[in-house]
Amino acid sequence: MRVNAYAAPAEGLPLGPTTVERRPVGPEDVLIAVEYAGICHSDIHTVRGEWGPKPYPLVPGHEIVGTVVEVGPRVTAHRAGDRVGVGCMVGSCGRCAPCAGGDQQYCVDGPVFTYGSADRDGRATQGGYATHLVVDAGFVLSVPAALDPAAAAPLLCAGITTYAPLRRWGAGPGRRVAVVGLGGLGHLAVKLAHALGAEVTVLSRSPKKQEDARRLGADHWFDGSDPAAFAELAGRFDLIVNTVSADLDTNALLGLLTLDGVLANVGAAPGPMQVDGHRLGSARRVLTGSMIGGIPQTQEMLDFCAAHGIAADVELIPAEHINAAYERVLASDVHYRFVIDAATFA
Repeated sequence: MRVNAYAAPAEGLPLGPTTVERRPVGPEDVLIAVEYAGICHSDIHTVRGEWGPKPYPLVPGHEIVGTVVEVGPRVTAHRAGDRVGVGCMVGSCGRCAPCAGGDQQYCVDGPVFTYGSADRDGRATQGGYATHLVVDAGFVLSVPAALDPAAAAPLLCAGITTYAPLRRWGAGPGRRVAVVGLGGLGHLAVKLAHALGAEVTVLSRSPKKQEDARRLGADHWFDGSDPAAFAELAGRFDLIVNTVSADLDTNALLGLLTLDGVLANVGAAPGPMQVDGHRLGSARRVLTGSMIGGIPQTQEMLDFCAAHGIAADVELIPAEHINAAYERVLASDVHYRFVIDAATFA
């Protein structure tokens, strides 16, 4: 079936209206009428060629919420009328150890990403800036009724990206967690860490966000550019979730960790890190990275958010504002996530 969409016609060019072909609904597929599609910074990196060459025209979008229209005869987990979500992956090998353990994002063969990957039919995947999507049922999430569907869309990427390291490294009561950066990722990291019961500190270079940090659930806010703040916070945190994609002083952040503390990077820094081995070894600190989560954990995250009233702070826009929204994301002019009304793709 041919559906309306917004695509980048070539690397670096503005997105515009187009149509794309969706494969027929197979025995294990789900056809989804897209309602909302979040804008992720990854969309911008990808369509501008900053993460390597991609097939064009390219339809971005991997924060997708919609309604099931049709299911294949072997699908039992979803049925027509269900509200569902699709995140960053639409396939994996299903055979390797990470896939067997529910960590499809670390598939040995590489996951099939929602856009810009080779799909099982050999064609390039096209994402959620479109009216409809056909997805393998194993990569379709149930969106709880308690969640506002527009505000739930960013949970499919930004939400799970921050939830995964918080859960992996034990954020909870009695644990001190710092969140570096208060943007699309950071604002959800604060909400989630607070709901998990941790004492939450925000390190931000934007003083104007101090009030927001408190509103979102942070117990403390410090200026991330102030050396005095780093001196005051030395050795304080059990876990730091770094959501910033710009180059930062990794060693300064490591110095904020207590014994066995963890610095988890979820932002995609553009260059290599300079790491002082003494900073790691002197307090048995851990430096690690994390990318999204597997399908089971993503469903866990959605259910957790529904139970705790957590969703993204969003600005809803029509499709014709996508290019302007990209520029505003780059200027940090959004509080805190853009979501596209998919009805405007038509």
